[in-house]
Amino acid sequence: MTAISEQSSSNLAGFVGLYKRIIKLPEHIPFSLVQLAARVAVAHVFWQSAQSKLASWPVTLQLFANEYNLPFIDPSIAAPLATTAEITGSVLLFFGAFSRLGALMLLGVVSVIQIFVYPENWAEHLLWASLLLSVLARGAGVFSLDYVAERNLSASEK
Repeated sequence: MTAISEQSSSNLAGFVGLYKRIIKLPEHIPFSLVQLAARVAVAHVFWQSAQSKLASWPVTLQLFANEYNLPFIDPSIAAPLATTAEITGSVLLFFGAFSRLGALMLLGVVSVIQIFVYPENWAEHLLWASLLLSVLARGAGVFSLDYVAERNLSASEK
């Protein structure tokens, strides 16, 4: 009877060990890959938004005047500001150049959208904000122009 309980406990320990190894597998994913995915995903969202604004500027102005209804700013000023922020922030994030600045710009856009335009879409905005906060807090990662610039600046200081 003791041999059976020892065998079942060793099988359990083997199963638990296997389970722990499987659970830890994602820890081997390089964080720079996660940073790259976050940058590209959120850059794509805002790039597409800017492109749709540019596709029909009169419609964009109507949206800003009638649907978005931003307080404190004229639609003829808000529309180009938002479009410029979306284009610039998207490009900076995609290439990872001044990515923290790009993330900050787009966090501003997300904040305005959340507070004044579509507060009911908070889950989607939280997703975008999470990706942007990741870039703001940890940078663009190894697959970025920021990284290349930092390496070159560090090498020139030596």
